[in-house]
Amino acid sequence: MSAAYSSSESSPNLFENTIQRSIRGWGHYYFSPRWKLSAFVAYFSNRDVPEIGQFESPEWRFALQGIYYFHKTGYTLSTRMRTEYRHIKNDDDQYENVFRYRQQIKYIQPINSKFLRSGVVYAIASDELYFKSGANVTGESFFDRNRFNIGAGYLFTDDFQVELTYCNEYLPRNNGNQTTNAASLTISFNNFFRNLKKKIEAKKHPEVKDEE
Repeated sequence: MSAAYSSSESSPNLFENTIQRSIRGWGHYYFSPRWKLSAFVAYFSNRDVPEIGQFESPEWRFALQGIYYFHKTGYTLSTRMRTEYRHIKNDDDQYENVFRYRQQIKYIQPINSKFLRSGVVYAIASDELYFKSGANVTGESFFDRNRFNIGAGYLFTDDFQVELTYCNEYLPRNNGNQTTNAASLTISFNNFFRNLKKKIEAKKHPEVKDEE
């Protein structure tokens, strides 16, 4: 689950407007210690998102991605390649299909530990380039945007984390280039079904302690 917030013309407050909420389900496959392959399906509730204009635009999104990790002691550097299929409603209440490719580089620095684990606070920074097919709802330009993120996160457990980030986006458009500033709150649950299965099995087969 995630939510994105933005300032408005009348207020510089980054949390003035809720511009997007989303929920997505992931599937991951660790091909090797350096390669992670993933897919997801997601539903987005878009509102006042600059790329689509100031109107509500629900969206279904499907994606395939690969992440390559440069494992280093004390920090993690990675590059991500993602292809997306977007089924999104335009201002005529009709759905359009948009294909998009994203290339990202990301840096994560643990603050109170050398490794990412439960109880660790970490800093995060990334930069990403977007390229897309033309559509009325998102514009005709091939180069979609550049997105820069910086922020921090906290690992409550190895499978549950929260991130708060500031995002700066540059969007080249035919009717004038745009720059937006937004804040994003992301809550991630990893290995959800595996952990749920463990809890169910633990209830079915509770450990029997030997009597002393």
